[in-house]
Amino acid sequence: MICKLSAAAEAASRSRAAGKKVVFTNGCFDIIHSGHVKLLNDAKAFGDILIVGLNESSSVRAIKPGRPVNSFAERAAVLNALKPVDIIFGFKETTPLAAIKKIKPDILVKGGDWKISEIVGAPFVRSRGGKVHTVKLRKNRSTTALIKKIREL
Repeated sequence: MICKLSAAAEAASRSRAAGKKVVFTNGCFDIIHSGHVKLLNDAKAFGDILIVGLNESSSVRAIKPGRPVNSFAERAAVLNALKPVDIIFGFKETTPLAAIKKIKPDILVKGGDWKISEIVGAPFVRSRGGKVHTVKLRKNRSTTALIKKIREL
């Protein structure tokens, strides 16, 4: 389901009230590859409902020059088709801290290229008794590497 942050937060609240664990991850997800799929599958395995914060195109441009390759609508549609993803919402900021505070996930997940001490929202999630996890990345799988490979062809 693709929705607004407010609807994602309401769904998270209902899920927690039903005894379910809410997992949150975020990213640009510009050109979906097997590394993204692994991250999403691993994230979903930590709980019952996976909410994905998807950077709006303006925030992608702010953190990744020359990107995104795909529009927000295209990126959201692809994510929405993936089995582990339950809810997707967009955010315009370069970090999802405000969204994390609104959703209040039980579990926060990022790729293994992040140190837990650097993960936005980790102190907030932990202060509420939640957990923060990193998942191992697939070697040599990144959107940047794919773009480089395509340019070399």
